[in-house]
Amino acid sequence: MWIGWIEFDILLGDVHSLKQKRSVIRPIIADLSRRTEAAVAEVGAQDLHRRSTIGVSVVATHATHVRDVLDQAERMLAEQHPEITLLSARRGLHSSGDD
Repeated sequence: MWIGWIEFDILLGDVHSLKQKRSVIRPIIADLSRRTEAAVAEVGAQDLHRRSTIGVSVVATHATHVRDVLDQAERMLAEQHPEITLLSARRGLHSSGDD
């Protein structure tokens, strides 16, 4: 079993409140979740109105599939969501046999 994750540091555009932030972040999370069939959540910077950290995680039988899904999520976020700026992406990949 392979477990992979990617964490995106995001800068939001013209957002001036946490309510506006939610209106931008929620559709992005729903889109990533629907298109990648991965677990997606806001995992950091929740108290800042212009920044967010979104995490995506995948569990699969093959490492190749995990990498493909994480790559797809990164491409989608960078190319299909002009309302945000992707500042960085960190990722990890582990097998159940790692000790």
